[in-house]
Amino acid sequence: MASNKLPDTSKGGVPPKADSVRAVDIYFAKYAESHQNKTNEAIHFICIPLIVFSLLGLVWSIPFPYLKFLGTYNGVFNWASFLIAFSIYYYLKLSPVLSYIMLLVLFGFSYGIIQLEQWHKAGGPALWQVSLIIFLISWVGQFIGHKIEGKKPSFLDDIKFLLIGPIYLLHLILKKISVRY
Repeated sequence: MASNKLPDTSKGGVPPKADSVRAVDIYFAKYAESHQNKTNEAIHFICIPLIVFSLLGLVWSIPFPYLKFLGTYNGVFNWASFLIAFSIYYYLKLSPVLSYIMLLVLFGFSYGIIQLEQWHKAGGPALWQVSLIIFLISWVGQFIGHKIEGKKPSFLDDIKFLLIGPIYLLHLILKKISVRY
């Protein structure tokens, strides 16, 4: 006999959803559809972090104006600061744990970029040149991976997947070590 009992709405007036799925999990499932081949996955574990690093370096290279109100903080902020803030905010909405880890990764990348700037001051190539070379090689590598996979990259369907890729890799690592994200 079926029960005529109504769902409990005492907490907020809305019945709880038994099948509620987080947006981040939906993105990961969609992203995983074009990342099933182990070779493609291995290529992405190399190329996606390099692409993120190189894009951060390219944006970092864009001259930032002197703003008097920043005082002694001129030179500390640049266009990459805004890119980092935007991406971390986006990740925070999807998964706080992944956003915190990604923030640490981006701090590490920022340190690497500062080292490349120091190398340039010592006579090495400009940051934008190194970043562009890394980007081009990694971008080609990613497309080779998708050629092996036999499926087009997810970001061709939805540009959001350019931001999902890095945290997708982090989520795979966290799942492997049984850490909830």
